[in-house]
Amino acid sequence: MASSSKGAHLGSKIKKMRRARKMTYDDLGAESGLTPDTIREIERGDILPPVSSIIKIAKALQIDSGDLLSEEEREDAEKRKVESYEKRTREYAYRPLTPNARNKHMKAFHVTIEPEQAHKMVEYQHEGEEFIYVLQGNLEISVGDNTWTLKKGQSIHFNSALIHKLNNPKSETTELLVVVYTP
Repeated sequence: MASSSKGAHLGSKIKKMRRARKMTYDDLGAESGLTPDTIREIERGDILPPVSSIIKIAKALQIDSGDLLSEEEREDAEKRKVESYEKRTREYAYRPLTPNARNKHMKAFHVTIEPEQAHKMVEYQHEGEEFIYVLQGNLEISVGDNTWTLKKGQSIHFNSALIHKLNNPKSETTELLVVVYTP
């Protein structure tokens, strides 16, 4: 039973685009991180997925998420992106290096983590990719279940949809160049 006509319409669009790309449920599931059963339920209109899942599906189909989202949903997604940007620059030790980047897909930050301190966040995750370059000091970074220790001049590039956490394990301040890409 369809959850709504919105869900049925969205499911029909996804099914049409998946078939046009000759993708199976397994293919789309593997590329989006959703299960094949979830893809089937979405296509049937049985569930109306959250916007984050729609964005994952759009990325897997190599289309703009706006092609799947209604105008209202696009505005909600944009509002969340702006709020996320403001939260990072307000609550964390981030200094924006890309002025007026609020509505841009890629943003650069200078991040400072005090000696022997975890970054102010407990953990973080967001759609997109992240690149971190250590300008000074040492960085312990956990991405998913993996942890690396980076020194001055080293970098890491990762899928920021995975939970990640930053920590300065040493007695000197750590400074980072962080570039965040969000779709």
